[in-house]
Amino acid sequence: MDYHSPASFAEASALAENATGITRFLAGGTDVLVQLRSELVTPDTLIDIKKIDGVHDVTRNADGSWTLGVAVTGAEMSEHPELGRDWPGVVEAMDLIGSTQVQGRATLTGNLCNGSPAADSVPAMVAAGVTLSVTGPGGTREVAVEDIPTGPGRTSLVRGEVISAVNIPARGENGGDAYQRFIPRTEMDIAVVGVGVNLRLDGDTIAEARVSLGAVAPTVLLVKDAARAIVGTALDDAALEALAAAASAACNPIDDKRGTIEFRTEVAGVLAKRTAKVAYARAKGEQA
Repeated sequence: MDYHSPASFAEASALAENATGITRFLAGGTDVLVQLRSELVTPDTLIDIKKIDGVHDVTRNADGSWTLGVAVTGAEMSEHPELGRDWPGVVEAMDLIGSTQVQGRATLTGNLCNGSPAADSVPAMVAAGVTLSVTGPGGTREVAVEDIPTGPGRTSLVRGEVISAVNIPARGENGGDAYQRFIPRTEMDIAVVGVGVNLRLDGDTIAEARVSLGAVAPTVLLVKDAARAIVGTALDDAALEALAAAASAACNPIDDKRGTIEFRTEVAGVLAKRTAKVAYARAKGEQA
């Protein structure tokens, strides 16, 4: 195995483009190192990006948006004094991943690029409208989170490309987001269903919304019909039922030992209602 520790993302991209065999990037390592130790994947080239300047930074920009380095951990997100006030749903989703020890290493980019449809942070990022800076042989481009996963264990990133930053939009006034999941155990388990909701109010009326589902399809879903079901409403009972119906209709899950197709489909609707209520309360400045 060839190990590299580049000083820039351009260097990391060039190393990946010219590598042969299996290449993996190392940020937190909570997926890559476990897979390596279990001999599920043995990379020919391992590119450690943790020493690149800025990868550990959490920056609030002048316009209110946020830029997170790709090696920022879940623990660092949870402990940040302001990020969780702006985007509690994104932070709480990341905080659900693994144990305290895992939180000290796990990253948003690793959770995304592992390609699991049940990744907790991904529905929250999709609902929030998070984009990624992707550096490759042709330079750097900006990509929406929902355009990265293409199937279990697969992404749209091409040879030589590496995620170089996480970009979270400005929260703005009267907005709120939330993430909830269903798991068989009380903690440290994989989502059977995950739901992210982000919305903005005009008075008591929902003016904008994004709804995302995890673990109910080969990739995390951005469900536009679910968002349309609540936009223009004050999240009354009729709107909640329409939201649940749209969320369930979008599901394309599998049967496995953790949940049947019917169960996942039903739970998606139930969780969508619960999560939307929390996001709505947060947008109004109320305790969820």
